Amino acid sequence: MDHSYRAALAGNNNNGHKGGRQRPGFATQFPQPEPEPLPASVEASSRIFAFIEDLFFMAKIQETAKKLNVKVEFVKSDKELMEKMQQNGEEKPSLIIFDLNNAGVKPLSLIPKLKSKLKKSTSIIGFLSHVQGDLKQKAHEVGCDMVLPRSAFSQNLPQLLRRHGAPEQAEPTVQ
Repeated sequence: MDHSYRAALAGNNNNGHKGGRQRPGFATQFPQPEPEPLPASVEASSRIFAFIEDLFFMAKIQETAKKLNVKVEFVKSDKELMEKMQQNGEEKPSLIIFDLNNAGVKPLSLIPKLKSKLKKSTSIIGFLSHVQGDLKQKAHEVGCDMVLPRSAFSQNLPQLLRRHGAPEQAEPTVQ
């Protein structure tokens, strides 16, 4: 439903209310600012991998990653993930994203395997429908660091990609 007429009427006081307080629920919402893109790097190795089959969601992630100069690779199996990680050399991924409804990968059995191989250096984030409370609980139990409803994941995607796509900062040496 289009509520753009509310914005047009916001300044007019034609609704019979005296000036001053607005009605609850009609406050102006401010969009979050887009995060700054990371500086483009010449030899960008993938630090973020995603097990996602939904084409619309893949396109959304690719578009957001492109805006932020972050490289995200989509994989279909754990073997493909291991091959791509070997191409990166010693650098482990900083983030692995799972669509917890991706039946082709079986995330609940794959997440514990990845957690044992990658330890704490890699965050694993899963997303699902907001009504799947049981699946959310199971994902946490098998080692998923964060489980978000699809809408919250979409909303926080730029911040997540920026945080995990940035190269590791070398620890400053104290003299």
